[in-house]
Amino acid sequence: MRSLTIAALLLASAPVAAAAQSADAYSVIHAGTLLDRPGRPPRRNASIIVRAGKIEAVQDGFITPAGAAVIDLRDRFVLPGLIDSHVHLSSDRAGNEGLIAGLTESAQLGAYETLWNAQKTLNAGFTTVRNLGDEGATLALKEAVSRGWASGPRIVDAGQSISTTSGHMDGRLGLREELHEAVGGAENLCDGVEECRKTVRRQVGRGADVIKIATTGGVNSRIGAGLGKQMFDDEAKAIVDTAKLYNKKVAVHAHGADGIAVALRAGADSIEHGTLLDDESIHLFKQTGAYYVPTLSTVNGYLERIAANPNAYPPDVRAKIDWRISITGKALEKAVPAGVKIAFGTDAGVSKHGRNADEFELMVKHGMTPATAIHAATVNAADLLGLGNEIGTLEPGKMADLIAVSGDPLSDVTVLKRVGFVMKGGRVHKDQR
Repeated sequence: MRSLTIAALLLASAPVAAAAQSADAYSVIHAGTLLDRPGRPPRRNASIIVRAGKIEAVQDGFITPAGAAVIDLRDRFVLPGLIDSHVHLSSDRAGNEGLIAGLTESAQLGAYETLWNAQKTLNAGFTTVRNLGDEGATLALKEAVSRGWASGPRIVDAGQSISTTSGHMDGRLGLREELHEAVGGAENLCDGVEECRKTVRRQVGRGADVIKIATTGGVNSRIGAGLGKQMFDDEAKAIVDTAKLYNKKVAVHAHGADGIAVALRAGADSIEHGTLLDDESIHLFKQTGAYYVPTLSTVNGYLERIAANPNAYPPDVRAKIDWRISITGKALEKAVPAGVKIAFGTDAGVSKHGRNADEFELMVKHGMTPATAIHAATVNAADLLGLGNEIGTLEPGKMADLIAVSGDPLSDVTVLKRVGFVMKGGRVHKDQR
């Protein structure tokens, strides 16, 4: 099955990969305004020298080294490639539409959809993503991208997400029992310490870079069990300890404060969604240094699908969606003044791929500044992914991942929705100057 998936990716991406600039190119980028280190003031009229996919130097003024191709961005604002810490590349569909697609469409077709979503994401200026769970198409795409066989963002992948039986990641929920075996069994589910250790090791063996778990129920779960804790403390601790044994970070889906506390006490590296943060949550974030990934733009996906079809979701799920819409952003409003570390993440797949930058507007609406939101999508996200030495800033020795926009995102963050130039690893993937 995996060979067929990679073959699909190869066929779909060959024209795009062939059109991309060679990563071995020697070039100089003339930037009118350069935010090379988010968190510091931007600089005017600077040159970025790129060789063999990495930044060789950043200098003031417009210089043209002998033999270097010039990329003229003197009328643009240049900044590091953006990082989305929470995506699901394998689908852009949800609710009843997503359920039907999952039961009727082939894995091979799903591979094409995964590639399509990845390319939309890269074209939107997101040069790196952390993919937090699917059946395996993104693991194959990650390998194809790293080999240069496919065009897409740099991918940090979680393999399959882990939860307890009847937890948020149990794909059998809402289906007739006769169909349970057909949808793939329960390889990603664990109940008890020993099963949870084994389930983590299974994902490590598949090639996962990070471990994703759910300690609470989910908005999209087809079960009326709420959004509170659905994993015992010893199960969460077993998962985190096993992941750390293999030097893997742990990302945790958690809405309820009780599930957030379980994850942070166990040593999780990030909390995804975190909708019901309370004072204990804030204390644990500060104590452990974990990141909060708000994923606010999920509401955009919900609102669009409901506007198109009021029955897009089952009634039990729709009730949770209405609640999520009403409360979105409140947790971030608590976290920001408390000094909790924030990393950018959208949950794209619930929201729409290629529209990742919509998250910036919501982050600013709910307490962040454009500068801190950009910092969350560059420096902080790179640190969370364990890639701070490679991406997140434009400094000598780092990967040549950068984007350019018209306008100043530090005064109007919505200009990041209109990225006209994308370079990843020294290759130009989009150029609409």
